Amino acid sequence: MYAEPGIIRKIIEEAGDTWAVVGLSANERRPAFGVARTLQRYGKRIVPVHPRAETVHGERGYASLAEVPFPVDVVDVFVRSELAGAVAGQAVSIGAKAVWFQLGVIDEDAYERVRAAGLLMVMDRCPAIEIPRLSPGAPRPAGGGR
Repeated sequence: MYAEPGIIRKIIEEAGDTWAVVGLSANERRPAFGVARTLQRYGKRIVPVHPRAETVHGERGYASLAEVPFPVDVVDVFVRSELAGAVAGQAVSIGAKAVWFQLGVIDEDAYERVRAAGLLMVMDRCPAIEIPRLSPGAPRPAGGGR
């Protein structure tokens, strides 16, 4: 219900190539680390957003979405569900085109608010799983999906 195939395809193929990954740090054991690498392998520019503002996969990090000094197309959310609604609101505020809540990140009210604001929204899915499904001819990256 929260991941219509047409919306998934539209976000991946049409929303844009600059993806802010909220919750991404340099911790290689965290799922966000591998997913961000997969996004890069499929041509997306990742923007790490984490309170520590660490550089990850060669990209400078920012402490918040509001601090990113250039347009962000998609906000990929790797925070607990109870924090995700606030991040979704920030995504709307910065003018993102889409919000993507990762596997296990669910906030139905945030989903409705984001959609009502005119943004594309996917919840409880992982782009590192969905992108290879939509690109059957492309080699499947090792170690990036969740």
